[in-house]
Amino acid sequence: MSTETFIHPLAAVEPGAQIGTGVRIGPFCHVSAEAVIGDGVELVSHVSVLNATTIGAGTKVYPMAILGGPPQNTRHKGGRTTLTIGSNCTIREGVTMHVGTDTSRGATVVGDNGYFLAYAHIAHDCIVGSNVTFANGATLGGHCEVGDNVNIGGLTAVHQFVRIGDNAFLGGCSAVVGDVIPYAIAMGNRASLRGLNIVGLKRSGFPRAEIHQLRRAYRMIFDRSRTVAENVELARVEFSESPAAMKIIDFISSRGKRHFAVPALKSETDDNGDDGD
Repeated sequence: MSTETFIHPLAAVEPGAQIGTGVRIGPFCHVSAEAVIGDGVELVSHVSVLNATTIGAGTKVYPMAILGGPPQNTRHKGGRTTLTIGSNCTIREGVTMHVGTDTSRGATVVGDNGYFLAYAHIAHDCIVGSNVTFANGATLGGHCEVGDNVNIGGLTAVHQFVRIGDNAFLGGCSAVVGDVIPYAIAMGNRASLRGLNIVGLKRSGFPRAEIHQLRRAYRMIFDRSRTVAENVELARVEFSESPAAMKIIDFISSRGKRHFAVPALKSETDDNGDDGD
């Protein structure tokens, strides 16, 4: 990586902006006075970095992306809020990410190594983990929480305040209005669970025994002969030695503001047609 910073003469970088080493800012970009641009960041062209936005080292941003725009929230009073984007992210054409609101968290945070395809949107006060993929047009409402290693399919919309657990997969063209447990597949309008993300678990290096434990825990938690609350307490005892299963149990126990996505009537044991072997 070159340590020489290049700012195109047709770019507008306001006084006060902090620009790291090896940064490349292409033509017709706008960088605000409060922005912090990390080492090796590339703004290809026509990129707007607004307000108190920090972009981590090695991130590349493509044309027409707008980062740090004001929140689309009528309760916001105009106070200083922030957007922080991690290192080594890829932010493709037309992506939008907003700062937080001064009546809520006050910050929007995006982790490292994210891959945000064209026209994806992250609203105010969201927290997004690392190693996530948002396909084209994937959209988060305000205050959402997205874990690590999450994949969101194209044109999928996530309702405000929804939580998405680690390693979950949201199918394309879905409307996600309830929390999605870790390791699950969810899809549909309104989205329901379609089993475990077996392919994702294998790619993440989960051992076969742990995957089988997760399958058993999933079936127990969503056994319709009892309430989910009863099942969770049973699973807490049964799977106390399984860190992955306990992550699901703790996620359900720490309820957010939305209900949980549950399996569709005919898919309680449907886990993508994969037996985990």
